Amino acid sequence: MLQYKRILLKLSGEALAGKDGFGINAGMLERYADEIKEAREMGAEIALVIGGGNIFRGMSEAAANMDRVQADYMGMLATVINALAFQDALERKGVFTRLQTAIKMEQMAEPFIRRRAVRHLEKGRVVIFGAGTGNPYFTTDTAASLRAIEIEADVIVKGTRVDGVYDSDPEKNSDAHLFSQISYLDVIRKNLRVMDMTAITLCRENALPIVVMNMNEKGNFTKFLRGEKVGTLVQADAG
Repeated sequence: MLQYKRILLKLSGEALAGKDGFGINAGMLERYADEIKEAREMGAEIALVIGGGNIFRGMSEAAANMDRVQADYMGMLATVINALAFQDALERKGVFTRLQTAIKMEQMAEPFIRRRAVRHLEKGRVVIFGAGTGNPYFTTDTAASLRAIEIEADVIVKGTRVDGVYDSDPEKNSDAHLFSQISYLDVIRKNLRVMDMTAITLCRENALPIVVMNMNEKGNFTKFLRGEKVGTLVQADAG
């Protein structure tokens, strides 16, 4: 019995880069594809949003002198590159997929249509959402929250390289405290880096739970689906 049936998985572009720091690491791509294939075989409906920071980030130093809107559009195209790579990796493993983008590019992807996306999920296809929201000034975290709400996902899983939500950066502070559970409001009050504030607010207003977990730990995703305690649960404020 699955803990959640319909999941939107959010991965950063940096996650695909692995130890390379930039570009797409073939080993990381294969590992994530294996995790998603196993989850799909368990009966989960999986949608996916991937960032583009491994290729281009609109708020990066490289974009410092660029027009912000132009830079953000370049970032959206970077997410499509990652989405195409992920689609290829999944389909080579026999997983049926559909790529939908917020910016029309018919030769390689469907335009985002909510009802069509839901129908693909119902038919067992992994749906990959590319190009963010299609608008500048919005992150892929916000895109993930928006798409999750639109497809009526049961949960957002934010895949990271740490074990969950901490009160400080665990890679810099060995005494950082890991939360097993925390409210949306506390995330906002403590300014914790779970997702950006627009994404958190969207989830809070729509009572959509977020689970932050280490996706680099093999088997974590499927453990979570089976109901085992993995990562940090962000959910409704107490009271």
